[in-house]
Amino acid sequence: MRQTLSSSFVIPLFLRIFFFFVSISTSHGLTATNDSLIRKTCKKCAQSDPNLSYNFCVTSLQAAPHSHCANDLRQLGKISITLLGRNVTNTRSHIKELLKNRKQMDPFVRSCLHDCFDLYSDAIPTTKQALQDYKAKHYDDANIDVSSVMDATTTCEDGFKEKEGVVSPLTKRNNDAFMLSAISLSIINMIRLNGDSI
Repeated sequence: MRQTLSSSFVIPLFLRIFFFFVSISTSHGLTATNDSLIRKTCKKCAQSDPNLSYNFCVTSLQAAPHSHCANDLRQLGKISITLLGRNVTNTRSHIKELLKNRKQMDPFVRSCLHDCFDLYSDAIPTTKQALQDYKAKHYDDANIDVSSVMDATTTCEDGFKEKEGVVSPLTKRNNDAFMLSAISLSIINMIRLNGDSI
């Protein structure tokens, strides 16, 4: 004897399956709108700053937690400053680890790393202040704060160039912090000029 599934069971099962797949598709990626906002923002950022890579911008913002929730430029700006803060904090920790290996390190490199450690140590509270200024819509102050962090990255990198033949162990990290600063500055300036829209 063949049994059929009752319609009272099939419909709820269908709805559960439908909502399961909808929840998976929305929780595991950017919506088209968010992705478009990130791409448009990064396009403008890269156009305004020749040192900024469009691909770096898109990849960084897309990988950031909560970027899939960003609905406007202002939220992306907050995300970019938060990313910068995480990068600066992580780089400072990395420098601290490098300094633990004193025996095999050139004294000049060690001196440069100490300088970089101080620069990044100062950059951490500066980035926090930038985020506070940004949230309070004090965009000029946020601009100054982020510019200060950007200067710290170049000062750190330039220190290694003072002695011929020395290669900086922080080039990639300094470049990443520089570009994250450039993204934040571009977004701050866009908001100052145009508000939250792109």
